[in-house]
Amino acid sequence: MAPPLGNGVHTTGHEHRHSRRTVLAGVAALGVLGAAGCSRVATASTENGGDLLARLRAQGVVRLGIAGEIPFGYIDTDGRLTGEAPELARAVFKRLGVDTVQPVPTEFGSLIPGLNSQQFDVVAAGMYVNPERCAQVIFADPDYQMLDSFIVRKGNPKGLHNYKDVVAKKAKFATGTGYAEIQYAVDAGYKEDDILIVPDQVAGLNAVEAGRVDVFAGTALTTREVVKKSAKTEATAAFAPLVDGKPHMDGGAFAFRPTETKLRDAFNTELHKLKRSGELLRILRPFGFTKDEMTDLTAKELCGG
Repeated sequence: MAPPLGNGVHTTGHEHRHSRRTVLAGVAALGVLGAAGCSRVATASTENGGDLLARLRAQGVVRLGIAGEIPFGYIDTDGRLTGEAPELARAVFKRLGVDTVQPVPTEFGSLIPGLNSQQFDVVAAGMYVNPERCAQVIFADPDYQMLDSFIVRKGNPKGLHNYKDVVAKKAKFATGTGYAEIQYAVDAGYKEDDILIVPDQVAGLNAVEAGRVDVFAGTALTTREVVKKSAKTEATAAFAPLVDGKPHMDGGAFAFRPTETKLRDAFNTELHKLKRSGELLRILRPFGFTKDEMTDLTAKELCGG
């Protein structure tokens, strides 16, 4: 999922051999399903860590907030909810006694507000864990870790390999709505007002192909997958952005309302079982994830303590 910041996953941000047409078809399907995803979800209790888990077990359905980003959470061309987060959600919630997952599509920047206004029960969108978000929601431990990468023209004519290169060479820079890469570029010295913000990695690819920008920043997985169908662009080698001057590894995780610690803790218990057994990698591998993306990072670490 490209890796977003603040209220905005990606996304993490990594498609599993999906063409741009598949991406767009998935987005179109989201529009159809979005209208169906607006009814109320189970109301949370603020006492004793919340009672949402019990309510979900009773109703047998959990609603997942997704942002239509391959490979994190999207609707495929057959109208089926899939992606690394929804497939992981199916496995975990089945173990928790909840057999059905339902998508509630929204824009990435609306995921946290939608969660906290009870439009859905959990964010399942590969959302990066960072201190800004940790002030608004609680996270499970990350189910994957991710480096960044750029989409550039073939041959990388400007020699762009990290955010400092973008600044030094005065490259025209783009990234996605709410992506963490916005702050990484700003921290490197790029003026935020000069950043072209586009909806997703497909729009970023188009911007590079059309020459409107020199570079689009996203996660290593999304960039390497989206350029596979492009004759004009390539993805750079993965790299760690700098945070406070030090290389930083991002981690993506499920997000819950702050009152729902019981649900988060139960989710974590099952997630760690899947990690120990190797089942997590089996679930995520079809979406382009490898052993390099498996992680022991914790939400506490990424939240800043």
